[in-house]
Parts: sequence; C-alpha cells; structure tokens
Amino acid sequence: MNRFLKGLLAPLLAAAMSLAGAQMPQGPEVAARAYLLMDMTANQVLLEKDADAPVEPASLTKLMSAYLVFDALKSGKLALTQSLSVSERAWKMPGSRMFIDPKMQVPVDDLVKGMVVQSGNDATMALAEAVGGTAERFVQLMNAQAKALGMRNTVYKNPEGLAEPGHTTSARDLAILSTRLVRDFPEYLHYYSIKKYRYQGTPVANDTNRNLLLFRDPTVDGLKTGHTNAAGYCMVATARRDFPNLAGGRRLLSIVLGASSENARANESQKLLNWGYTAFEAVKLFDADQAVVTPPVWKGQENTLRLGRTEAVVVAVPAGGASRLKTDVARPDPLVAPFMKGQTVGTLKVMLDDQELAAVPLQVLEPVRQAGVLSRAWDAVRLWIK
Repeated sequence: MNRFLKGLLAPLLAAAMSLAGAQMPQGPEVAARAYLLMDMTANQVLLEKDADAPVEPASLTKLMSAYLVFDALKSGKLALTQSLSVSERAWKMPGSRMFIDPKMQVPVDDLVKGMVVQSGNDATMALAEAVGGTAERFVQLMNAQAKALGMRNTVYKNPEGLAEPGHTTSARDLAILSTRLVRDFPEYLHYYSIKKYRYQGTPVANDTNRNLLLFRDPTVDGLKTGHTNAAGYCMVATARRDFPNLAGGRRLLSIVLGASSENARANESQKLLNWGYTAFEAVKLFDADQAVVTPPVWKGQENTLRLGRTEAVVVAVPAGGASRLKTDVARPDPLVAPFMKGQTVGTLKVMLDDQELAAVPLQVLEPVRQAGVLSRAWDAVRLWIK
C-alpha cells in the first residue's frame, strides 16, 4: 500500500460519502420529494435525491426524542419500570395519541412503546417532560444533540413533530440520527419492531404500528413513520439480512420523504431496500481488530503502530465489482509516540477502478507509550538524518 501525507480525518460518520461519482448501478425511480439509501454496515450512501433539502420531519421527530430518552435510560436518569404521571399538557396533545390521561401512572416502558409503536404525541410529551423537566428544555436538549451529531440542516421546535414554522430536518440528517440511534442504543431497538401494542384501558383499534413493512418484510426491524399535510407521508426503514461472509448480517437504511400515501411510502421504501441488496454486494476487507497496516513509530516503547478498526471494515461494491477494488492508506509521516488506543491516525482509501468508493478512518488498536529519554534522543537523531 502507498502512503500519503495527510492530517487526521473526521469521524466515521462524516467520512461516509455518496457513491455517485463511480460506475454505479442505475437506481430505481422513487416517487418521493427526497430520499436516501444507506448501507449502514459499510457506512456508505448508495443512492440519494435532494438529501440536504429542508423538509418537515413530522413524527420522524420522535427519533431524536427517543435518542434522548434512551440516553436517559442508559445513564440511569430514567428506568423502564418507573411510572410517570401524565400532565394536562401531555393529555391534551393533538394528533396521534396513546390515549393516556392525568388519572394514570404509566410505566416508562409503556410510554416508550406508546411513542414508538403508536407514535403517540401524548406519550412523547410525557417522556420529554420527564427527561427535560419541561418540553421547552427538552427541545433545547434535542437541538444540542443534533448539533453534536453533525445534523447541520435540523432545527427542532417540539418533541413530537407537529407542524411548526422552522421545525425542519433533511434526509441526510435523518440518516445520521438513525445510524447513531442503531449503534448507540442497540438494547432498545426491539421497540421499533413491535407490530401491535396498546396500553390497558385505551382503544383496541389504536394498536397497530404504522410501519407497513414490518408486516410485509421479515427482515425489516424499524424505524419510524411520519405524516402531516405539509410533510406528506414519510418513512425511515431499517432492514437486516443475513450474508454468509458477514457476522451480524448486512443492514440497510432507507429514508423516503414526501410520498403520496401510507402505502406509497412503504412501497418506495421496499423498492429502495431491495435494490440496495441486489445492486450492491458487501465485501469485508478486514476483520475487527485486524491491523490494516503496521507502520514504524518513533520515540515509542514499541517499534510499530497497529492501525485498523474495532469493527470489521466492510465496503458496498456494485455487484460483480469486488475484483476491481484497490486500497491505499493515507497517514501522517513520521509517526511520533505517544499514541492512545482508539486515536484516529490516517485513513484507508478504497478505490473502485479510479474512483474513491469509501474513506475509512483508521484507529490505533494498541497504545504506544513514549520511550525513555535516551531512546527519544536517539530517534531524534535518526529522524534528523532521515
């Protein structure tokens, strides 16, 4: 592999890039205002249209609300068995509802199901008030988290997604959020595959998940639907299909915004997912914790630095194109200790013919501490001569 002088690169999500510049398969016609298809296993965008255009998120807003709720659960601020009171504000929320009222004490586990499965605005408000203290403070947390995740085109005005001026996001930002939701909180993702749920004492007819793909495709396991008159019919769908060369399977994410009906958003999402699985193949280049390169290191207690990733390095390649892959490593030179485990040092560039297909940041797999004074002095002389 050749070496190029490069500085440190952005995090993995920021390094994910569109494949449109290479010799890519022709994508399907998708009847939606904006859409994006991402291979989450390879962290590559396979197809997109108007992915950065501002759109109303409708109930896709609840993906960020769930992110904050899951974070509160993980940190111990909330517990699934904990029961919450229902405020007047939560009870009177318009739109999709779980049908809870101030006479109830509702377990957090049920409120999460109400938010995710029933898309209940009342359940979302109850959780927002519990996490943020007030809905207004929760919205501040939502916007701070969006900024931290790199969602550049997103502004939240409320926790539930009802139409409000300035309440906007984009397909690309939804891809960033959905990817982090899946990776950061895998222990809570089972909520998104629940097909039917209702809280005791609430209407029986209000028990069905609006994600029609859960009932059509057994590989689909999430995530969320949304609809307002302005936003149209929207869906963020995830699917995981087994592949013999990939432990844990291959996960795709489709985002369809502004479809014409509930059935249309499901059909267009299914079309994108099926195309992604057939038009592209997943190629594993390196195993988890496998060194991609072991370049020399100076002034350290070790002579080499192991660079790779803690998860397998996988790329999505047009079907039949695996034999045309090439790789290069770009990294700083010289490498001078110390180096911490997990530190990003350079990148693995994956080329399809002459087009860059993916850029994967490389991390230090094992720390290298600084050597003693004499060893550092000797290496300083060697570097000067070099």
